[in-house]
Amino acid sequence: MSPPRLIVGLGNPGGEYEDNRHNVGFWFIDQLAQRLRAPLAPQGKFLGRVARVGELWLLQPMTYMNLSGQAVAALARFYKIGADETLVVHDDLDLPPGTTRLKLGGGNGGHNGLKDIQARLATPDFWRLRLGIGHPGERDAVVGYVLKAPRREEQELIDRAIDRCLLAWPDLAAGDYAAAQRLLHVKRVSP
Repeated sequence: MSPPRLIVGLGNPGGEYEDNRHNVGFWFIDQLAQRLRAPLAPQGKFLGRVARVGELWLLQPMTYMNLSGQAVAALARFYKIGADETLVVHDDLDLPPGTTRLKLGGGNGGHNGLKDIQARLATPDFWRLRLGIGHPGERDAVVGYVLKAPRREEQELIDRAIDRCLLAWPDLAAGDYAAAQRLLHVKRVSP
């Protein structure tokens, strides 16, 4: 497999969303950019905050979650980055906090950010790094749940999951997705 050339962290821009569960993709990109010493900067042409390290691009779409595909498609098309060279980091309601999963392709699980990316890239065949945030238990409560900060114990689990993703970064960067999965697909550790 070829290494990723575009890492996208999903979230919503603005201070009022900064600590929301829906922004775990932004949290990961912030930490990865810091680790790679690649400061993110606004780039209007790509509708987001962007950093570049060699052939690798980091992107936080500033389009709001539901239109994330606009930013992803703009950067991917401009630099001729294939869907299979794209890794999207996002929150996942179906996984408990602290759980991580890495996979290529699949459905969108009702995630509007993924739905828009699939539509704009015209394929579901991009890599996804899913960070568990848990489920509120009732479908009607989902919107309010993802747009709120995690409880302290959930935040600790999510932070540990992001740390595990950063540990897997060398394997991801090398395109060794199987090795990354061995690090990421562990049982959740209690706080």
